[in-house]
Amino acid sequence: CTDKTGTLTVGVVQLDGAVDPLGQPSAEVRRAAGINAALQTGLLNPLDEAILASVQVDLSHLEKVKEIPYDFVRKRLSVLIEENGERILLTKGAFEPVLAVCREIVWQDGKRESIENHHRESLQQLFHEWSDQGYRVLGVASRTLTARPSDAGGDWLGDSRGYSVADETEMVFLGFLLFFDPPKPEMERTLAAMRDLGIELKVITGDNHLVALHVARQVGLEVKGLLTGPQLHQLHDEALWQLAERTTIFAEVDPNQKERIISALQRTGHVVGYLGDGINDAPALQLADVGVSVHNAVDVAREASDFVLLEQSLDVLRQGIEEGRRLFANTLKYVYTTTSANFGNMVSMAGLSVFLPFLPLLPTQILLNNFLSDIPAMAIASDHVDRELIDRPRRWDVRQIRNFMLVFGLISSLFDFLTFGLLLLVWRVSPEEFRTAWFLESLFTELLILFVVRTRRPLLRSRPGRYLWVSTLLVAMGSVLLPWLPYVASWFNFVPLPAALMGQLLAITLLYLVCSELAKRTIAHWHWPTHWRLPHVPQAPWRD
Repeated sequence: CTDKTGTLTVGVVQLDGAVDPLGQPSAEVRRAAGINAALQTGLLNPLDEAILASVQVDLSHLEKVKEIPYDFVRKRLSVLIEENGERILLTKGAFEPVLAVCREIVWQDGKRESIENHHRESLQQLFHEWSDQGYRVLGVASRTLTARPSDAGGDWLGDSRGYSVADETEMVFLGFLLFFDPPKPEMERTLAAMRDLGIELKVITGDNHLVALHVARQVGLEVKGLLTGPQLHQLHDEALWQLAERTTIFAEVDPNQKERIISALQRTGHVVGYLGDGINDAPALQLADVGVSVHNAVDVAREASDFVLLEQSLDVLRQGIEEGRRLFANTLKYVYTTTSANFGNMVSMAGLSVFLPFLPLLPTQILLNNFLSDIPAMAIASDHVDRELIDRPRRWDVRQIRNFMLVFGLISSLFDFLTFGLLLLVWRVSPEEFRTAWFLESLFTELLILFVVRTRRPLLRSRPGRYLWVSTLLVAMGSVLLPWLPYVASWFNFVPLPAALMGQLLAITLLYLVCSELAKRTIAHWHWPTHWRLPHVPQAPWRD
């Protein structure tokens, strides 16, 4: 879930026009907007920055009397100034909330008229035309006020002695501000790549729904549904659960509604990421499973995030998701290899210890075995990952790990007991020869099982990473030489084995490899966790 500004669009908002109610350029509208933006003391936003970048206003002969800050209910910001002994309230904000508090309209010649229905229809038509073209449209209005006995006392929310929100009424509609933020040229390719990864993008914005639809069409985002803030306000939570999955654009929403949307998506089983950079994004960033912000975001947004990007780009996020899935796949390789091999070795050790009059392996030999097998395991981090393990989101499934450990661990134990029978019944080896032979066989099987479990594909159709196969080859060759190295052999109580016995151990190891590969293909649905979802919430009894 993401806002559109700076993510789907370039993020460089420009004031493209300041026009009167007829759509003609207006110096009065430009000046009123410039004064309002220059004197407001709230958090500077891209729209105010765009105004100040294109409008130069002389404030030397003005005096700021009062400010009525912006809020997400009114969606307006007003500044009261005193100029030439006259007090003027200058208001800018979302078009419809501004128009709602206007009683009159002013034309380019200075003539004023009461706003009638046909005026409102004409203004609405202009607003829709510009919005359909991708412009973000604000309204500008003014009102002349008289001095009050006390301007400083009380709270701006409603002190009758001073100026307050109640003064935002019976205003004069001056005109429109048109802002344009072009879509990012590479966004269509990025969205296609995200769809291929099983990631669904949803746009949550406070902007007008027509602007959001225009941007979505420009970047190739498939819109399955649209909800506006007023519509969302009428929905019960259960109804929102149903609609959230089928909605692509949430427009004209406030911060609390952003939280509701995130919660609704989580309730239907989705892992939800949220990308935001404003103060109004902090609650949603905190609630999301993964909160993502950018380095130039406000402090509260960065602190509420799990990740902070150095570049506000969905493509950077896509690359991070792919890298995370590679990490997850390689982590599973290690978990599967280690649990199955260690479980098999423990079963074999416990079973054999009942019958043998000596320890099957000495403690130092067990530690050496673990150390050598962990050398290739460290190279798993750089291993190649098959594309099918990246193309869909996956989750931990402890039951699948347990099943895998039991099946492949018992297969390993089966071949361990085959080795024990060969050593004790056929070769009748000494304790030192038994330990050396089982050390090599258990090490070889643990090295080779990694190449089986590292891929869902047939063993020979998936290329392992260079560090993995090189380290495995070096460890295997080095372990064969251990019994022939005098100092090492005496330290670990190894002895040289007959060549025929070594050949039979190699044959058992290769047979183990073939059986493990066949078992993998037989129970492939246990091998890797698949995309996981909660059951769909049943349809609510009321209509959406």
